[in-house]
Amino acid sequence: MATMSRRSAIRGAFGVMATGMLARPHIARAEATTCVVWRDQGFVPEEDAAFRNTAAKYEKASGNKIELSIMPFTALNQKIISALTSGDVPDLIFHIAPGTLLPQNAWNDKILDVSDIVEAHKPELSHTALLNSSYYNSVTKRRSYYLVPLQQGAEPFHIWGDLVEQAGFKMSDIPNTWDARWNFFKPMQQVLRGKGRRKIYAMGPQMTTVGPNDGNGLFQHFMIAYGGADIVTPDGKLHTDNPQVRDAVIRTVSFLTDSYKQGYVPPEAISWNDADDNNAFHEKLIVMDLDGSISTELAMIKDKKAYYEEMKTIGLPLGEDGKQMPAPVGCGGLFIPKGTKNLEVAKDFSRFFMQPEILNANLKGGLGRTVPSMPRIAKEDPWWVDPSDPHRAPFTEESVLGPTTAAYYAYNPAWGQVSAEQLWGVAYADVIKNGMKPTEAVDKAFKRAEAVFSRYTFD
Repeated sequence: MATMSRRSAIRGAFGVMATGMLARPHIARAEATTCVVWRDQGFVPEEDAAFRNTAAKYEKASGNKIELSIMPFTALNQKIISALTSGDVPDLIFHIAPGTLLPQNAWNDKILDVSDIVEAHKPELSHTALLNSSYYNSVTKRRSYYLVPLQQGAEPFHIWGDLVEQAGFKMSDIPNTWDARWNFFKPMQQVLRGKGRRKIYAMGPQMTTVGPNDGNGLFQHFMIAYGGADIVTPDGKLHTDNPQVRDAVIRTVSFLTDSYKQGYVPPEAISWNDADDNNAFHEKLIVMDLDGSISTELAMIKDKKAYYEEMKTIGLPLGEDGKQMPAPVGCGGLFIPKGTKNLEVAKDFSRFFMQPEILNANLKGGLGRTVPSMPRIAKEDPWWVDPSDPHRAPFTEESVLGPTTAAYYAYNPAWGQVSAEQLWGVAYADVIKNGMKPTEAVDKAFKRAEAVFSRYTFD
């Protein structure tokens, strides 16, 4: 009863806070203004519907109009680049994964500072969300907040539990250390192929040279597991001269390319886009995948047997040093391009969205594919850890309730370019296709990374 009472009180506090903020003066209805908003298409229809519902609530509360355009992820990226180049920009942009766009454009002074919005919620926001929202501006010569962080998310392990059992193993036997966990699935491949699944592979790591995000996330996980997390530090410096970092990258390239050459990874993995490993998983062509969010599972939520019985989601294990791995977390949210015609309404809508009650309703409406950037919401609303959903609870634990760390792009925009060039995917390909030794491929990647970082120096 005490727990229920506390949660009720907190939810009541959210309601009071939201009511108070909703009651504050918005732009006067007589001066109603249309705010042009772009956002990327959700992985499930409910995500887009939740955003539209939030926009409708804002329109009702403020009298302003939200002119919303929803477009596929890649198309949005291209349109943002074109708009920022030409100066013909929307008023506000929502992006679920802005890491390859926002840091560089903040550096080039093409994004507006939203510190006034973020600072108002700073005590409520996760430390990782704050790090992922703060970038250095080379014109103003200082770091400020350029993203209004609404949500965050990690990369869990996605596993076909029924295939594990068919191969004669148990989910409860999955190791809790990094290399052992990956290796655990390798023997299953031969067993399952012997039972008629001739095209199945043990794992589906994103070793891509072309995909925009997932391969870079995979690399950061391996760096943490192997003790090379400090390849980029919060001061923005690249540490390719650190022997421990170099060893971690060589181990990463060696492990993944060995697994590929031994036939445990689909041959197409080095040219996958971000959706291809999801598709392979859905078709049961891979037993295990490490991939961002629970979009993999939510895409099959209508298949009750697959979603509730066969598919399993688990968080990160211990690293090779025996310590719990912090989850690398990316943040999504709202940002305002320089040149907006309706700055006040763009900020007003952003403030509206940041109200805990509004934010929570939006993310729940999207089925929890991303978690709140405010840990308090996930702690106090039992929906986020409801054990009746086999995927949302472990994803929430990994993404916001457990230890997390920022994406490297938060520390230096150079990492965004390194990611866009897929230096680590190219390193895998150099070993697999070009016959390089892992040490040679790593030294090549380091040389290019150092050249990129040399163009981003902080005063």
